[in-house]
Amino acid sequence: MTTGKSIVQPAAAELSERLSGRVLLPGDDDFAQELDGFNQITEHSPDLIAVVAGAEDVREAVAFAAARMMPISVQATGHGPSTAADGGLLISTRLMRGVSIDPATRTARVEGGTQWFEVVEAAAEHGLAPLNGSSPLTGVIGYTLGGGLGLMARKYGYAADRVTAVEIVTPDGRSHRATADQDTDLFWAARGGKGNFGVVTALEFGLVPVSQLYGGGLFFAGEAAAEVLHAWREWTATVPEDLTSSLALLRLPDVEAIPPFLRGRLTVHIRIAYLGSAEDGNKLVEPLRAAGPLVVDTLADMPYTRCGEIHNDPTEPIPYNERSMMLRELDEAAMDTLLTLAGPGADCIDLAVELRQLGGAVGRPPEVPNAVDHRDAAFALSTLSLPDNRPPLVVDGMAAWGTGRRYLNFLASPDTADLTESGYEPATFARLADIKAQVDPDNLFRFNHNIVPRPSQA
Repeated sequence: MTTGKSIVQPAAAELSERLSGRVLLPGDDDFAQELDGFNQITEHSPDLIAVVAGAEDVREAVAFAAARMMPISVQATGHGPSTAADGGLLISTRLMRGVSIDPATRTARVEGGTQWFEVVEAAAEHGLAPLNGSSPLTGVIGYTLGGGLGLMARKYGYAADRVTAVEIVTPDGRSHRATADQDTDLFWAARGGKGNFGVVTALEFGLVPVSQLYGGGLFFAGEAAAEVLHAWREWTATVPEDLTSSLALLRLPDVEAIPPFLRGRLTVHIRIAYLGSAEDGNKLVEPLRAAGPLVVDTLADMPYTRCGEIHNDPTEPIPYNERSMMLRELDEAAMDTLLTLAGPGADCIDLAVELRQLGGAVGRPPEVPNAVDHRDAAFALSTLSLPDNRPPLVVDGMAAWGTGRRYLNFLASPDTADLTESGYEPATFARLADIKAQVDPDNLFRFNHNIVPRPSQA
């Protein structure tokens, strides 16, 4: 429901008295600034914003909204928006920052608004690393709740597989510490079910003993795309699980913020993260270096704190569409089709067309089951484009090799909001809908890739 102005103003005053943080109304100086997320493709228009300072603020804000049947949205960094928040209460968790590391148990506890670079730096002091993604600026919570496909995925699995506790405020305003031994349905659902079950105020998860890696990128001119893509495809069948790689076809604009060798042209970028020595890494990538004329080679030993240099993801907010598909295989015909869709001479406007190799640990079930599927996929395909009215031509064109599923963390923009069910196997989605009916029968948390409560249980 959208709350009328006559109700919102006194409600805002009441909520403000209950919070340590701030409550903002449309027209307030900081309102628009607080709405801004990294991906600006979605325009939110909530009735109120609660800028929460901690878990107690979250409990108060959720209970306040639930008592008035106000829908609730949550934003920390805003990297993966889908459904626009139209009315209701938006809870901004960006001030909830905090990381604590227990080196003895190799675990981290992270508060709800924390970004990955904060965890990477804190863990590095103990020779440890988290299972973060390609961008150090991404929020820990949203990334992990969607699965978390990171730089060391083939060795250590999805980030959600390492979560040991979820501290979450459910729509009834109650706080839970869900683990493998308590609130087990909620624990299963939150790890993979994204933000459908409440506001996560903190996560605890395992770290891995990594301080260095051999990483970086190989850049080739677009004219060599066919040779490089086929070489990479064949090479992925030979590499150990210690090596996680991806390949991207880049069409970046001719603007000053982008390195000159990438501007206004097609470039092939192979990204490498290898958990071994530089000597062994050099031997492993030798076939790739021979695949075509190299434009730039940044591969080297690096401390894990520099892991963001592997992908060099954008650091400034922009509006973009992100789409995805999971591939069961990537044979010669599949790669030829991708080259037709996105290679030299193709009518492709995507800024990036990316393939990530899966398998290894992401292909095996975790020790404690969760709602992250895709264990049967061999590769993840994703595309990133500026706002446009075009259908997802590359993703649709690769459907013959798809598993029929999509990775929800690689879906962003309002036109992906109705694709939630495609992120799960039927049995997984049915169980999530049942748990949603128990936890959030009124679907207050619906401004997301929404899992609708199963009607028979609502």
